[in-house]
Amino acid sequence: MACFFRRSIAAKLGRTLQQPEDVFIPALSAVPVFKKQQTADFRLSINALRASGILPPSGDVQQQTENLASQLKQDSVLEDISAGRGTIHFKVNRKLLAQKILEPFGKEDEQFGLNSELFNTLKRGTALVEYSSPNIAKKFHAGHLRSTIIGNFIANLKQSLGNNVIRMNYLGDWGMQFGLLGAGFGQFGSQEKLKQNPLQHLFEVYVQVNKEAEHNEDINQAARDFFKQLEQRESGAVSLWQQFREITVDEYQRVYKRLGVHFDIYSGESFHQDQAQEVVRQLQSRGLLKTSEKGTGVVDLSPAADMSKVYTVLRNDGTTLYITRDLAAAIDRTEKYQFDEMIYVTDKGQAAHFQQLFQILLLMGHSWADRCQHVPFGLVRGMKTRSGEVVFLEDILDEAQARMLHNMSQAKTTKEMDDPEDTAEKVGISALIVQDFKGPLLSDYTFDWDRMLQAQGDTGVFLQYTHARLCSLIRRNEGAEAAVFDPSLVLEQTSVSILQHLLRYDEVLYQSAQDLQPKHLVNFLLKLSHLIASAHRELPVKGSSRDVAQARLRLFSGACSVLANGMRILGITPVYRM
Repeated sequence: MACFFRRSIAAKLGRTLQQPEDVFIPALSAVPVFKKQQTADFRLSINALRASGILPPSGDVQQQTENLASQLKQDSVLEDISAGRGTIHFKVNRKLLAQKILEPFGKEDEQFGLNSELFNTLKRGTALVEYSSPNIAKKFHAGHLRSTIIGNFIANLKQSLGNNVIRMNYLGDWGMQFGLLGAGFGQFGSQEKLKQNPLQHLFEVYVQVNKEAEHNEDINQAARDFFKQLEQRESGAVSLWQQFREITVDEYQRVYKRLGVHFDIYSGESFHQDQAQEVVRQLQSRGLLKTSEKGTGVVDLSPAADMSKVYTVLRNDGTTLYITRDLAAAIDRTEKYQFDEMIYVTDKGQAAHFQQLFQILLLMGHSWADRCQHVPFGLVRGMKTRSGEVVFLEDILDEAQARMLHNMSQAKTTKEMDDPEDTAEKVGISALIVQDFKGPLLSDYTFDWDRMLQAQGDTGVFLQYTHARLCSLIRRNEGAEAAVFDPSLVLEQTSVSILQHLLRYDEVLYQSAQDLQPKHLVNFLLKLSHLIASAHRELPVKGSSRDVAQARLRLFSGACSVLANGMRILGITPVYRM
C-alpha cells in the first residue's frame, strides 16, 4: 500500500536531513497517472519543506531541489530519484509496487486504503449529520434530492474513516402551514382517500385550502385556531397532526429505500417547541434579547452593537420562529448526543441563516458552536420528466429506471439478469448521483438525461458497467485465483498505471474528508474505470498461462474491490450483472 512507500521515502529524507520522518509525510504525494505516459510514483514538494521550516525559506528553490535530490541514493525500494521543477520524483521498484498494492486483496480487501496513516491527523469522534429534511404532509419534492445524497455521502465517508455517525432527518413538521392543512382537512379531507393515496390526498387538500384562503377570511381564522390548538397540545389537533406525520415518514422511507439511504433518527421542529421558549428565556437572561420597533424579539449581531444587523427570533405575538427552534435543536443535540461535530447539509440559500445560528450560539456561551458546520450546495436547473416540469422525486426515479431499462434492452452487451428492473433502478440512481457529484457542490448545474445515462463517458452508468464487467471476468475464472501470485507478471505499462492510480486512493479519501466534496472520489473512480477498460483490452486472462492469469486476476479483483468500496462511500449500490 501507499503507506509503505511513503514511509520508506520519509525515512530516507529523515536520515539525510536529520529530521523525524513524520514531518515529510504531508509533503509527499502520489503522482497522478497520465494515459500512455510513464510517470514517477511519488513527488516531494520543496516549497512544502520550506514552508514548514525544514529547508531555509530563502535561497533558490531549484538549487535546493537539485542539492537534495543528489544526496538521496537509490535502494531496494526506490529505483530512481530525480529532480523536477521544485519537486523531487521517486520511482518505486516495479515488482515491489505490484506486491505491496495487490497483497492486501488476498485478505482484507474491504479495508484497502482505510487504515492509512494519513488519517491519523483527522479528528475522529461522533459526527451528527443532518440532511434531507423535507416538509411533512407533502410528496417528496425533487429539490430535496441533493441534500439527501450529499448528506448520505458525508455520513458514509465519516463512517468509513472510523467515526461514530448519527444520521438525522430534521423534518419540517411545524408551523402555520399545518394550521391551514388541519383546517383544510376538516373541510375537504377524507379518511378514506387518506388511506388510499395519503400524500396525494394531503397535497390536493393543501392546494384547495390555499385557494379558499385567498378570498375567505374564515378559513384563515380556522387555520390560526387549529395551529393554536396544536401549540396548546389539544388532543384532536395533535392526533390529526401525528397521523399526517406518520403517513409522511412511511412514504418517505419507501423513497429513501429506493435511494439506498437510511436514518438513525427522524427528528423535527415539533420536538423543540417547548425548548424554543427556554432559549428565549436564556437570551433574555444574558441580555441578548432586544425589542425592535415592530415589537419583535431580536438579537443584535452588529459588531458595534448599534442594532444595524439584527436577527428576529420572536414574532410580536410571542410565538417562536424557525431560527429559535434551530437554536433549541442544536442545544438539545449537544446534550443528548455529545457530538464532536455537527454538519448541516442544505442549499446555499440558507448560508446566512446558519452563519447567524452559529453566531447566536457563541454569544449564548456555547463554544461547541465552533464545531458546527454548514455544507451548502447549488441548485439543479431543468430537472423535468418527459411529461414536463417535475415536482416529485419519485417521478425522477421512475423515469431514470424506465430510461435505463430501455437503454439496457437496446445494448448488445446486456447480460441475462434475475431482476432487470432492480438493476435498472440501481444504475439509474448511480447516474443521478455521479451527475450531481462531478463538480463542486456549490455550483448550480443543468440536469441532462441523455448525457447522464450514457454508457460511455464519465457517468454513473460507466462505473456500474465497469464493476459488472469485472465481476463477470472474476466469475468466469472462478477457481483460477490463488492465494499467492507472482508480482513480476503484472509489470506491463497498463498494469503499472492501475497500480500507480491505486496509490492515490488514501490521498483522495483524505482530501474528501478535508473539504467534504465528493468530486475527488468520483473523478478517481472514473479514471480507475478508464484504466480498467484499457487493461481489459490489453491484458487477457483467458488463454494466458496459469501464472499470468492468476497475477492478472489479482490485479482485476483488487481494482474491482476499490471501485465497489468507493462507489458505496458515494452512496451507490454496485451491480454484479448488467
